[in-house]
Amino acid sequence: MTNYHNDLILRMINGEKTERFPVWLMRQAGRILPEYRAIRGKLSGFKELVETPELAAEVTIQPVDILGVDAAIIFSDILVVPEAMGLPYEMIEAKGPYFEKRIRSEADLKTINGTVSAADNLDYVYEAIKITKRELNQRVPLIGFSGAPWTIFCYMVEGEGSKTFSKAKRILYSDPKLAHTLLDQITTVTIAYLKKQIEAGVDIIQIFDSWAGSLSPAAYSEFGTKYVRRICEAINEVPVTVFAKGAYYAREELAALDCQTIGLDWNMDIEESRKIIGMDKTLQGNLDPCVLYSDFASIEKSTKKLLNSFGNRRHIANLGHGVYPDTDPEKVKCFIEAVKAHSIN
Repeated sequence: MTNYHNDLILRMINGEKTERFPVWLMRQAGRILPEYRAIRGKLSGFKELVETPELAAEVTIQPVDILGVDAAIIFSDILVVPEAMGLPYEMIEAKGPYFEKRIRSEADLKTINGTVSAADNLDYVYEAIKITKRELNQRVPLIGFSGAPWTIFCYMVEGEGSKTFSKAKRILYSDPKLAHTLLDQITTVTIAYLKKQIEAGVDIIQIFDSWAGSLSPAAYSEFGTKYVRRICEAINEVPVTVFAKGAYYAREELAALDCQTIGLDWNMDIEESRKIIGMDKTLQGNLDPCVLYSDFASIEKSTKKLLNSFGNRRHIANLGHGVYPDTDPEKVKCFIEAVKAHSIN
């Protein structure tokens, strides 16, 4: 293992003894920080920031400097994968991603690149990772990430966010062959993309299945975990974290994956999850991000209650989803400092 000034998160993932629980936040790079907004305000939009390696590296490092988190996560977007495959998207302010071109039929598949070579179109991400590693100078580990195949599938079919994902789910039931072909292609590209992130220097991989909870247990088993499993089995160079939001019913299945850490959302009880998942994996999460809207004393109390529920076992402190953009950075610091003040006996 590389020598870091702070290797707490890697030791926790490996099941080694630590003096306290490590802490970081999903979506910590940007959103809440004025320093991030100052950089973003000079650009045409979110995508320009993602595609400018020097600036992506700068905003990746900001939370380490300003918030004192125990890991950095590269500033990027899960939707760079469909774009690399030939499905460009726009990020519309206050609305979210929008794809003009979508996959709805077998003919549409012929218009995209579902091979390993698609990952070659993401050099700006790999360059951002290299710059970040150099600038971090061994202070903390760097997390790389991708979307899970089902979540990427949703965007490629729907073309935007959705409350029901009915267009994506319709294909699962009306044309499962098409669904599996597209999911297979997304998985192939994602594995190649993550391998290149690792070559560039990331120390941990996190797979985000943001829309896992939109599927039934049977459908998620067939169209979700099946493909996440392939990614986990392919990535053996660094530890892998799987975060399947809303898939509380799939915790036993997630526990069987060849990964080291399972991320929990705020609907997944810690003690129950530990019983289901067992002692051989690290858990990550799962404070409700809305707790950070409360007063400082309440945040400290909720954080202490969360940490006590870990039972001095393998756990990384985090939120149950990404930090919301209107959260006061001082409240985020309060959460982080409360974690740091809690010793493991």
